[in-house]
Amino acid sequence: MRRHSCFVFLFCGIFLPRILGFPQTNTSIDCDSMLPNYEAEPQSSVPPYVITASFSNFDPGNEIKVTLNALKDVGFREFNLQAREIEGDVPVGTFKITDPNTKGLECHNVTNSAVRHANSDVKQQVTATWIAPRDVRDLQFIATVFQDLEKFWVGIQSETLTPTRSESVNGTGKSKRKVCFECIC
Repeated sequence: MRRHSCFVFLFCGIFLPRILGFPQTNTSIDCDSMLPNYEAEPQSSVPPYVITASFSNFDPGNEIKVTLNALKDVGFREFNLQAREIEGDVPVGTFKITDPNTKGLECHNVTNSAVRHANSDVKQQVTATWIAPRDVRDLQFIATVFQDLEKFWVGIQSETLTPTRSESVNGTGKSKRKVCFECIC
């Protein structure tokens, strides 16, 4: 009888959630909407997480350290982090994985265009290195962060990062400034 009880307990704990469609740990997050793969509503409160970047300006090929931090002692289990142009809806650039709690994610057929959790352990901070691409405008890092399966925030944003040449150079590589060579006497 005791073995039968253990089997039933084991069966219910492992297989029943999958059969009934309950969300599992290690959640999959959509690359475009940044929402989880199950029906749940994100929190509307101010998130207890912050994204910081090591630089606010960049050139193509620059490596920027990006950090996702929990404020206070709330921690987080899962996340998805991307760089997106302001008003953009697809990831730009790629990530170099530097933290054992992270792994790269392929979005729009670009390897490591996003970074996500490598496990569901509680984390206070994760870091990754973002590599700036060519021909990109002002951008922000944006994240979905899960405190647990039912409590998560979507659209957490970093400060805006700006390409260093965006103010003085147009698409042709020439200065946008106009110089007047006429002299009025």
